[in-house]
Amino acid sequence: MVENNIRDFRRIVWNFYKTNGRHDLPWRPPTLKLRRDKTLDAYRVLVSEIMLQQTQVERVIPFYKKFIKRFPTAKKLAAAPLSDVLKSWQGLGYNRRAKMLQAAAKEAVGKYKSIFPAVYSELVELPGIGPYTARAIAAFSYNENVIFVETNIRTAVIHHFFSRRSDVEDTEVLEVLKKALPKGKSREWYSALMDYGAHLKRSGISHNARSSRYIKQSKFVGSLREARGAILRELTKGFQTEKRLVGLLGDDRVSQMRTALTALVAEKFVVKKRSSFALAG
Repeated sequence: MVENNIRDFRRIVWNFYKTNGRHDLPWRPPTLKLRRDKTLDAYRVLVSEIMLQQTQVERVIPFYKKFIKRFPTAKKLAAAPLSDVLKSWQGLGYNRRAKMLQAAAKEAVGKYKSIFPAVYSELVELPGIGPYTARAIAAFSYNENVIFVETNIRTAVIHHFFSRRSDVEDTEVLEVLKKALPKGKSREWYSALMDYGAHLKRSGISHNARSSRYIKQSKFVGSLREARGAILRELTKGFQTEKRLVGLLGDDRVSQMRTALTALVAEKFVVKKRSSFALAG
C-alpha cells in the first residue's frame, strides 16, 4: 500500500463528510466547529453506541432522544428500576443491551463518581463495554487516537483497498486504519468514516460479505430473541403468571417460551415471586 493511496482515501472521506456528513445526529455535536480538546459527555456517547449495535441509525434516533430525556445522566439511569429502563428501551430489541447499559452506569456512578474513565483499559472493564465500545468512547468523547472497526468503517476500507478480495481479515483493515488516522482528529475522522461507509451502503456498495468476519443476521420472527422480547414486554405491565407468559406467542411456541423464561430468570432479568414472575430491580 503506497502513501498516495492513504492520502487519496483521506481526501475522499473528508470531502464527503464536509458536504454530506450527518452533522445533525443528536449524539453528535457540530463537530466541525468543536475544539478538538473538548470532552463530550461519555454517557451519551455510550448510550448511542449501545443502541446502534445491530440497529440502523434512522431507527435509533427517536429512541435515543426519548431515552436521554428520561435518563439524562448516568446517575439517573443507575437509580432507575429495571422495569423503567426496559419500558424506555421497548421497541429497540436486544433487551440485554439495556440491562448492561444500566450496569455500566451503576459502575461509573459507584466507582468513578459518574464520570466515565478516559483510559481504554478502565473503560473496557465496565459491564457490557467490549473493546469496540471502549475505543469508540475514547475516540468520540475524549478524542483519543485509538484504532477500531465497525461495519461502515469496514465497508469504506474494503471498498478502497480490497474491493477485488474476499475473506479480508480485520487485521488488514486495522492496518489501513492505523496509517490513515489523522492524529488529533479521531472524533471527526471516525464520524466521517462511518458516514462515508453508510453512504456507500445506501448506494448499493457493501463489501462486508467480503470480510472474514461476515455473519448473516438470523431472522427475528420465530426466534428465541423474539420470545424473550415478548416476555419482557409483558412483564413491564407488572406481575404475570407462568401460564400467561409461556402462552404469549401461541400453543406451538410454549416450549420455546418456557426456555426463554428460564434463561431470563438465570440471567437475573426476571425474578420469580411465589407463583408469578416480575422484572428484576
